[in-house]
Amino acid sequence: MEPKYKRILIKLSGEALAGERGVGIDIKTVQAMAQEIQEVHNLGIEIALVIGGGNLWRGEPAAEAGMDRVQADYTGMLGTVMNALVMADSLQQVGVDTRVQTAIAMQQVAEPYVRGRALRHLEKGRIVIFGAGIGSPYFSTDTTAALRAAEIEADAILMAKNGVDGVYNADPKKDKTAVKFEELTHRDVINKGLRIMDSTASTLSMDNDIDLVVFNMNQPGNIKRVVFGENIGTTVSNNIEEKGIRNHYGKRNRRKSKRENDPISPLTCS
Repeated sequence: MEPKYKRILIKLSGEALAGERGVGIDIKTVQAMAQEIQEVHNLGIEIALVIGGGNLWRGEPAAEAGMDRVQADYTGMLGTVMNALVMADSLQQVGVDTRVQTAIAMQQVAEPYVRGRALRHLEKGRIVIFGAGIGSPYFSTDTTAALRAAEIEADAILMAKNGVDGVYNADPKKDKTAVKFEELTHRDVINKGLRIMDSTASTLSMDNDIDLVVFNMNQPGNIKRVVFGENIGTTVSNNIEEKGIRNHYGKRNRRKSKRENDPISPLTCS
């Protein structure tokens, strides 16, 4: 069976790394996630990650409490790097060669973000974790995920949620009549004001024709199910009716043609 998506970017919330505690980093939880990711990676899927920092720091509440917003956001970026380093270690422990690239230079602990180098890592079968957001304040890690997915020409963004199995028209934890959407367009998400990602991230995904799949990370095997096209969670794309044709024949072929036209990269890495 052929996978539906061959190059993916997984967006994890920082809280997902905290486990039942809700704050901080629970190593056992991270190790379990790494095992799930490793199983998909072993199938030949190219994987990048963006991890939020909400388990360690949130910039907006700090700014509301009187802290300078720019400094608060930079502090949050450092939190995403901490999460990235912990996840990278857990992936290395299960035998997956992993690189962390950061938008803010900290070369003693991670590589600087370089698109060509990130692509080379993916092509060599390494997982790449993008830390420190996009390196600028006022932008969320959702926007980072959409931007990096566009830059690496990912087939889809997998939005892994903690205990939430898709997108609903209301909060299913508060409203028992909430209805789950199986499929949406990016335009639907923006027009309906569905808070899957912030508006900047949604617009980036729409403009770059990147599928978004929202699913429950807590169910073992769900990443693999999404990659192979099982109908779980909620899929957001530009054209629902044609998404199977576009995913299978369009995006991957466009990426391949770019590499064929320029087979020698000016950037090399070990």
